Amino acid sequence: MKGYQGGAAQWAWVLHRVTGVGILLFLFIHILDTTLIIFGPTLYNHAMNLYASPFFRPLEVVLYACVLYHALNGVRITFIDLWDWAATFHRALLYGELVLFIVLFLPGAYLMVRPLFQ
Repeated sequence: MKGYQGGAAQWAWVLHRVTGVGILLFLFIHILDTTLIIFGPTLYNHAMNLYASPFFRPLEVVLYACVLYHALNGVRITFIDLWDWAATFHRALLYGELVLFIVLFLPGAYLMVRPLFQ
């Protein structure tokens, strides 16, 4: 008897959780850096200038990837939950989601990192 083999659906589940945690971490950091305004505009502006540095641009691309994947996978999960027919096509929906992710991610990531090379 074979045990559970995992597969694409399991990886989609894992990525959904990981991207959700990444987005939550960003929100916590965003709340903390926004509260710096309490300590005066100098400290707040220093934090904002730090985020504008080239070091943080790849992290913004990672955040974009997390939000995009999490949103698309959430739509796929909603389809499967709401319509019985969608569960039959869950693998096709997953591959369609990945294609849509790539189609949307690559141009967006390019536009985000392009200023680093100009």
